[in-house]
Amino acid sequence: MATTAEREALVRDILRLKREREAVILAHNYQVGEIQDLADFTGDSLGLTQAAARTDAKVIAFCGVHFMAETAAIMNPDKVVVIPDLEAGCSLAAMISADSLRRWKAKHPGAVVVTYINCTAEVKAESDYICTSTNALKIVEAVPPDREILFAPDQFLGTWVRERTGRTMHLWPGYCHVHNRIDTEKIQALKAERPAARFVMHPECGCLTSCMPLADKVLSTEGILNHCRTAPEKEFIVGTEVGILHRLRKESPDKTFVPAAEEASCEFMKLNSLEKLLACLEDLEPRVVVPEETARKARRAIERMLEISDPGGHVRRAAEASEVD
Repeated sequence: MATTAEREALVRDILRLKREREAVILAHNYQVGEIQDLADFTGDSLGLTQAAARTDAKVIAFCGVHFMAETAAIMNPDKVVVIPDLEAGCSLAAMISADSLRRWKAKHPGAVVVTYINCTAEVKAESDYICTSTNALKIVEAVPPDREILFAPDQFLGTWVRERTGRTMHLWPGYCHVHNRIDTEKIQALKAERPAARFVMHPECGCLTSCMPLADKVLSTEGILNHCRTAPEKEFIVGTEVGILHRLRKESPDKTFVPAAEEASCEFMKLNSLEKLLACLEDLEPRVVVPEETARKARRAIERMLEISDPGGHVRRAAEASEVD
């Protein structure tokens, strides 16, 4: 265990190297608190994608999991993208391959493929649209109503979107192993112990169907942060990965935040550390590189998402936004 002085020295060295490398540090809301605190931008998958797309930095140090760093590399083919630990993967992304998606598409010719951003670059390249939990409703609503939709890989997010939109959607049977640890009975017990607490949950939760009647809000990570920051209530039960509690408590120190499940901690997200971040800025390794043709196809699907998600823009029908192959 490093001492406070050692931690402070690590942070100084990271910030020095960041300046020397002309780098930007991006961190997901599920990262450990000390990484969130020194990042240039901390956010959810949509916010991180937008930040990566607009950065002028020469180097992007991505503190998240591999598919997130791949997305940054796709959007920045002329930049160096590094990740502190190359083993920081994603169980949900691993639940569908490009070959599997191609076989699924072959069974539904003409269908529009909307894929959750938690997937590999190869899967993104086989998709028509990418979405995040923040904009999934908006993306699906942008697809012409007469088009069949294949939604992958998260079945719980897909279920929530299908119920909210009323669209006909085929769902890939994938799930996040971390959100699957959040249990309905535990939430019921917490609500009984804390009757004044509001329950906010992420739509990836494996208990979505049974938990939804208990939830006051079903929101993305950034949605949870925004809601808790502005809501008048002072106590919240939080149904998502526990890393978000750091930012919640930091931004709203006068409020109480209780995890719906202490065990909802992503071991892959937690592989990143200050020591590894320093090393990757020093060595510019491990690098995340996406083959040019894969990146080109994946970029098309991501850019469609960003166009629809533009706060200053408007939802356009898929046929108007860009031809869907």
